[in-house]
Amino acid sequence: MGMTEGIVDETDRALIAELQRDATQAYAALGKAVGLSAGAAHERVRKLRERGVIRRTTVDVDPAALGRDVLAFVMVDSTVWMGDSADAFAAIPEIQEAHIIAGSASVLVKVRTSTTVRLQDVLRRLYAIEGVSGTQATVSLETFFERPVSAD
Repeated sequence: MGMTEGIVDETDRALIAELQRDATQAYAALGKAVGLSAGAAHERVRKLRERGVIRRTTVDVDPAALGRDVLAFVMVDSTVWMGDSADAFAAIPEIQEAHIIAGSASVLVKVRTSTTVRLQDVLRRLYAIEGVSGTQATVSLETFFERPVSAD
């Protein structure tokens, strides 16, 4: 059985939803919101982390506030199987996400940069990855929304 396998009950889902809403709240407030004591809430959250259901706690920052105004999705074509190339993609800090995909392209990456000139530099670095034979970049003009996985 893998780390994340097993039962996630309604209380766990409620805890996850509360943490996604505000991960800084005290265990007493968290417990109260889902009908548990602070200690019981803490224990459940600890177990969810241990099992890998909660992978990490992070801060959601406005990319524009950090000067990352350009969002692009890049389809990466290759001449070889790219399944062993995760480290090469991870080495490019502007890449926020990288996914092996089915279809005509091999990898889909989400990139945030300050300018299109910087985006061009990321594309150049993508071409330096062994096996990469082409890229197709789509620049986002506006983001309607981005959201975490729903606990519901």
